[in-house]
Amino acid sequence: MAEKLLNYVNGAWRESAAERYLDVPNPATAEVLARTPLSPPAEVDEAARMAAEAFPAWRRTPAPARIQYLFKLKMLMEEHFEDLARSITLENGKILDDARGEMRRAIENVEVACGIPMLMLGDFAEDVARGVDEYMIRQPVGVAAIICPFNFPGMIPFWYLPYALACGNTVIVKPSERCPITLQKVFRLLEEVGFPPGVVNLVNGGADTVNALLDHPAIAAVTFVGSTAVARHVYARASANGKRVQAQGGAKNPIILLPDADVELTTSIVTDSAFGNAGQRCLAASLAITVADADRIFVPALAEYAGSRVVGNGLEQGVHMGPVITPQEERIEGLIQQGLDEGAELVLDGRGPTIPGYAQGNFLRPTIISDIPVGGTLAKTELFGPVLGIMRVDTVEDAIRLVNSGEYGNMACVFTSSGAAARKFRYEADAGNIGINIGVAAPMAFFPFSGWKNSFFGTLHAQGKHAVEFFTQTKVVVERWLGTWERKF
Repeated sequence: MAEKLLNYVNGAWRESAAERYLDVPNPATAEVLARTPLSPPAEVDEAARMAAEAFPAWRRTPAPARIQYLFKLKMLMEEHFEDLARSITLENGKILDDARGEMRRAIENVEVACGIPMLMLGDFAEDVARGVDEYMIRQPVGVAAIICPFNFPGMIPFWYLPYALACGNTVIVKPSERCPITLQKVFRLLEEVGFPPGVVNLVNGGADTVNALLDHPAIAAVTFVGSTAVARHVYARASANGKRVQAQGGAKNPIILLPDADVELTTSIVTDSAFGNAGQRCLAASLAITVADADRIFVPALAEYAGSRVVGNGLEQGVHMGPVITPQEERIEGLIQQGLDEGAELVLDGRGPTIPGYAQGNFLRPTIISDIPVGGTLAKTELFGPVLGIMRVDTVEDAIRLVNSGEYGNMACVFTSSGAAARKFRYEADAGNIGINIGVAAPMAFFPFSGWKNSFFGTLHAQGKHAVEFFTQTKVVVERWLGTWERKF
């Protein structure tokens, strides 16, 4: 029997009273790694109450003292780096190098949050009127809930966690029920760091657990990453309850290929973007828009590169792509067929692969489909799998119009050697993250992870200064001091 995962509340590990537990399988082997509880609302309530009770003392802890905990956390994450990366690969399926990259980005966010004494600085204006000074300070908002996705179980929690803590908030983290093991390990490290009881809390669960977080009156801020439908629900329900929210939704990330782009470099980058992490990235390229005769150049090259990628267990050397997270390859294959029925052409077929030694795994090989009709299923549906669609247009202007016609706005990229074309694209493309000769335009930790349109609900994004602003509220003080000295002069 696989181990039951625990919740971590008020500085102690606790077994949930959940009536239901879900298996957490290895997507490459189908081996059950653990069982995660669907924690009931009562356990959310307890975690929220404990976090709220811990908040006043944590808020009063000076910022330079708060970040000492983060310095220790960074050190522990470095010491346990390989174990955390391996955990990601086991429960998510991505190759080990991708998991290592994910953990490196997580650590970078801890490093940036260690600068909170400077990042939280306010503003001061002297003599806004005679003898009157005015200043703005930042104060923490209270208890923050972090609702995490399956595709980056180690990195995405750190878009929020270190900033919330450094700003003086207390935190409740809800891992994805599909990939909850890595955060169990992270919370073992947080326990070792020695945060005061109630400052960091972990509650496992599913939809009911999430709704309990969205409704709880003690929780002031909510972050979420997932599909657009759920992001919209999280944003609507939490904001209706008076909470500040940032909810990252889905994507259908387009890339424009111009005929003057470097063929070898572009092909390699686009292949990695579309098929890395089995296409299960918020910033995976899913549509390639070829301009003029770029299709003649790039379609055969992409098919050759993608077809040579080795698919298998992400822990094995030489593997370029692991499985998708759950046995949903039938859903993806069904959408592929629907696109073909609408008139698209199959360039590279990755359906129904045989991976020696892994018959029970959730595998697809890279798939490329061309001549996707505008408005068709594959042009607008987020497959979240290793599928790259190709559309053809005549001009850069046509390509940008096509990019901007989509309902999502997470990322858009262009590949070109023309500075003028790149600037036009950067200026006009309706997306929050822009890549120029970059296939995955993932911001560094000191920049916000932007998203537009149906890819994001909220105002302030994850990471960097946006995270500091999200996890603090501003207070403006206008003051005059009248006394003996003032009356004299």
